[in-house]
Amino acid sequence: MPAKVDKRASVKKAHARSLRKRDTNRYNHKKVRALIRLLKSLKDHKEAVAVLPKVISGLDKLAKRNTIHKNKASNLKSKLTRFVNAMSS
Repeated sequence: MPAKVDKRASVKKAHARSLRKRDTNRYNHKKVRALIRLLKSLKDHKEAVAVLPKVISGLDKLAKRNTIHKNKASNLKSKLTRFVNAMSS
């Protein structure tokens, strides 16, 4: 007869892992949202062009880590690029 295994310890560990992952995801998502707000608040085209690669990189990282869906990241990148390009004219 197999030994009785206490599953409560692994459940506690899994829960702790999920909390750490949640905090990491929240932090990274908040950081990228702040960059997006910064980009949208800029009035100068040159400054916006300088910030845009950081925003795109952050969105790609969120999509890679499944914090946001890859299509949402793609849509945001497209909209923000169009926003920056519209500033030049």
